[in-house]
Amino acid sequence: MSQIALFLLDTATQSQPPQDQSLYPTLTMVAIALAFFYFILWRPEQKRRKAQDNLRNSLKKGDKVNAMGILGTVSKVNENTVVVEMVDGSKIEFVKAAITEVLSEKIAPQPEK
Repeated sequence: MSQIALFLLDTATQSQPPQDQSLYPTLTMVAIALAFFYFILWRPEQKRRKAQDNLRNSLKKGDKVNAMGILGTVSKVNENTVVVEMVDGSKIEFVKAAITEVLSEKIAPQPEK
């Protein structure tokens, strides 16, 4: 019985691959994952957010804007808010963060050829 146990113990230790005690492969994979998240996810999001902030900070009176699906013309720009005039003449005050796009250059008539 003890010979069977020794045989099983011997075959179990022989079939195990040698263990690599180095942390370099693990650290390399973590570094690759972090680089992936930075260049694919985080950096483009920072660029998009910076472009949105620049757009909102460059608002001026007369710009046509889209604020959460509501279209209107900027009638007054405050420090943190924008007053938008609708087609019927009513005015709504929005927080600048609600402005999703400026439509002035998109709606401008195209020159005829």
